[in-house]
Formats: sequence, C-alpha cells, structure tokens
Amino acid sequence: MAIAWVFPGQGSQKPGMADGVIDLPGARERFDRASELLGRDLLAICAGAEAGEPRDLNDTRNTQPALFVVESLLVDALHGQGRSARLVAGHSLGELVALYAAGVFDAETGLTLMRRRSELMAAAGGGAMTAVMGFERDELEQAVAATEGVVIANDNSAAQVVLSGTPEALASVTAAVRCKRAIPLEVSGAFHSPFMAAAAEAFAAELEAVPFADALIPVLSNADPRPETDATVLKDRLRRQMTLGVRWRETMDRLQAEGISTAVEIGPGNVLSGLIKRSCPGLGTAQIAGSGDLGQ
Repeated sequence: MAIAWVFPGQGSQKPGMADGVIDLPGARERFDRASELLGRDLLAICAGAEAGEPRDLNDTRNTQPALFVVESLLVDALHGQGRSARLVAGHSLGELVALYAAGVFDAETGLTLMRRRSELMAAAGGGAMTAVMGFERDELEQAVAATEGVVIANDNSAAQVVLSGTPEALASVTAAVRCKRAIPLEVSGAFHSPFMAAAAEAFAAELEAVPFADALIPVLSNADPRPETDATVLKDRLRRQMTLGVRWRETMDRLQAEGISTAVEIGPGNVLSGLIKRSCPGLGTAQIAGSGDLGQ
C-alpha cells in the first residue's frame, strides 16, 4: 500500500487541538520552545485560555506556529513507530511541515521559519480573500484574467478555489461569475498573491541563511507539485510560495499519478481529506489528529 502524508494549513485550527498531542514525547518541550520564540503561551492559546490580540488562536501569528507544533509532533510519533510515506505534501503552511517530515530541516528551524512567516503574512495587509464554490472553471478563469488586482490563490479542487486581491476586484469577479457560493474569508491580507511580494522578499532573505538538506521523502510543493528531493529546488519552491497560488488540485492529481493508494491527513480536521474524497474517488483517506489515532 503506497501512502502519502498530507498536512493541512490555516483554517484547520481549533481550540483544544493540542490535547491529543500533549502526552507525546517531547510535546511540552516543543510548546515551551515555541512559546519562548513567540513571547506568549502557545499551549494556553491552543486551549482557548488566552484572549485578545495577539493571543487568539485564529490570529495568523499564533495559528501557523500552533499548527506546526501539533503536526510536527505527530510526525515525530509516526517516525518513532517506524512509519514513513512514499510522498509528502502540505497545503500552504503545511508545506513547511512536509519539509520537516522529509528531513529537510529540524524542528527548531521549522519553528523559527514559521514564526517569521506568520509575522510577515499577518503584517501584509491591503487585500482580501474569497472562497468560491460550484463554478464553471473557464468562466472563472476568464473573469480573473480580465480583472486587474485578483488572482486564484488556492486552486483547491475542480469545484473550489480561493481568490486573493483587492476587495473591489474580488467583488467584480464574484459578481460576474455564476457560482453556488462566494464566501469572504476572515484573513489579514491577500495571501498567495502578488500582494505578498514584500513579505515574500523578507522571507526569502530569512531562508537564504537556513541550511536545507536533501529530502528523504519526495515533496510535492505548492508552487510545483512534482516530486522533488533536491534541497536547492525545495528551498526555491518555498521561497516562491507566498506570491504564487497553492496548486492543491494538481497535487491531488499527482498523488494518483504516482500510485498513492491512501492519503493520510496529519493534523486537526479533515479539510484535505474532504477535498481528496470529492476529487479522487479511487484514493483512500485517513486522519491522524492526535495520539489516539496512532495505534500501536
């Protein structure tokens, strides 16, 4: 059975998500280290015991490090059981967990990068995002191409995308396209779009000094979902991720093309599993959200 590990991104967080991992080896130490880097109690934030800016779990500055800690602890537990995957992939911030799972960098590096990434993305305002569901792709792509200031940020499936851009451009496209639903997202900026150029440049400078190792498991990146293990290529793809779209529809297609039989979603929720079930009927799914899902 060929297995892929997939890691969810922002939007999968929920209060209490740390409860299922806190008894894993090294969990309290990793939360303590993350809290030290952030300057606030990340474990309390995950529990919903903290309130107000910047102590809300849905604040990008907390969401991204919290998901990295939870997902990376589950990766460690799986590795501790001698388990591995044929491919790894992550949605948006999940790509950093995929790189960690593939041995490209250690947990300390991952935490440092995630803290910086989350701060830069939270500070990059001036745009908005809208999820669009149930549309004609040709019509949507034509409307986006004809409208300045909007791009497809997350190509999640044949029936679901997320647009990034100015509020005016988003309103223009959603008014012109027939769709089942168009839902504005509560985010601080137009992620995965040219609006992230300054943040991406600053993150690229951060990456420059970080050593990457060749991946032990091929990684499907958001910017290019072809299997890759070369450290230089993987760093370049991560560098470009902030301003390019998340090509998740193509990632799912690639999982099937590579003969994957089961995609295991590692982290809270089942967003990616749901997308895979609806898009790839022949591809099995499973979820590992806590220690209770790990088995023996």
